[in-house]
Amino acid sequence: MPDSRLDVVDLPEGFDLDFVRSRFPAFQEPSLAGWAHFENAGGSYPCIHAVDRLAEFYRTAKVQPHAPYPAAQEAGRMMDEGAEALAPWLGVPARALHIGPSTTQNVYVLARAALPLFGPGDALVVTNQDHEANTGAWRRLADEGVEIREWRVDGDGALDPAALETLMADGRVRLVAFPHCSNIVAEINPVQEICPMIREAGAISVVDGVAYAPHALPDIGKKGADVYLFSTYKTFGPHLGVMAMDESLAMRFENQGHYFNGDDPRKRLTPAGPDHAQVAALAGIADYMAELDVRHYEGAEDDCVLRRGRMQALLRSRERALAAPLLDYLSGHAQLRLLGPSEPTRRAPTVSVVVPGMTGAEAAAEMARHGLMCGGGDFYARRLIEALGVDPDSGVLRMSFLHYTAEEEIERLIEGLESLCRARSGRA
Repeated sequence: MPDSRLDVVDLPEGFDLDFVRSRFPAFQEPSLAGWAHFENAGGSYPCIHAVDRLAEFYRTAKVQPHAPYPAAQEAGRMMDEGAEALAPWLGVPARALHIGPSTTQNVYVLARAALPLFGPGDALVVTNQDHEANTGAWRRLADEGVEIREWRVDGDGALDPAALETLMADGRVRLVAFPHCSNIVAEINPVQEICPMIREAGAISVVDGVAYAPHALPDIGKKGADVYLFSTYKTFGPHLGVMAMDESLAMRFENQGHYFNGDDPRKRLTPAGPDHAQVAALAGIADYMAELDVRHYEGAEDDCVLRRGRMQALLRSRERALAAPLLDYLSGHAQLRLLGPSEPTRRAPTVSVVVPGMTGAEAAAEMARHGLMCGGGDFYARRLIEALGVDPDSGVLRMSFLHYTAEEEIERLIEGLESLCRARSGRA
């Protein structure tokens, strides 16, 4: 679905790629020279702002935070700043952010905490488009008597909102978990359309934004999801999982933390606190977004809504332009099967292909011979791969990129795919 923000936000005349790449230490690292990073869906390069904040915390404030001495007070301030700086870029208050060690862990804890929401005969909906992290934990609730209903993809790997309406028609569904976009087919689901449907049916929406957030930090408040999750190691920061939800909703879930913290909404769903330094480093993501905004818009205002919209539009526009030649090349390719839509406006720039006669891992190894870092496998989306008629043990070749990818790297990627096809022909 096209992003309407691109129609209302004025984009700058150019994109300063040299500046952008200067803000990521990996592009100055000698051991990475000559390599093009196309496995960003597995983890982005961290920006220098997050790296510096992480190092500063370890150097100056690696003590128990909030104790009554200067180093502990500084540690607490730096940790608080992590959530407070990131929250405006997500359109939610800082107290809505629950920070855990990973999105997989956050979903697992949330699923256990959700049990009291279900009574006899109640159901929840999951999809077969998801990464297993946002489906497996929910499906396990079948062992507790919850009915599991599957919102299934069509032959192209897309989810039809009308099919969800049918699943919820009897009024017994209490929760729906679905992805903002898939980490395989990458089609962007219309969250703003789906979440009101779920709310009207009397259910809670849980949106997995891990595969979407790196491409434009989402305006969670505007999207309307009751719960929204993503991973910050895929959004230029440390290895953490962020889960956003309103405080009143958090109190409806069963406390999973220490009994004496049960009255604190932010501690109910994070039983094990993440690394303090990484929490502090979250502010580096916000630092980078702010710097990127200032670089591309003269006299950047303090209006966080305006700045958030500009950065979402800038990044999506940049990545669509990068994706267009690759998708044109793959559309209707005689040997490579593209999974998901071929239109850049309908998807994130995570591009998966089936290479007949080669496993995904074999194809990725062949691409590495050309200095291209790609991924091969099932990427924890085995249910989706099976639904698309692909052997999950064989998997797919996945190529994922971000706004810091260079045009010449896309050209190299296409050349690498051409070489891959020749290598495959030689094996046939």
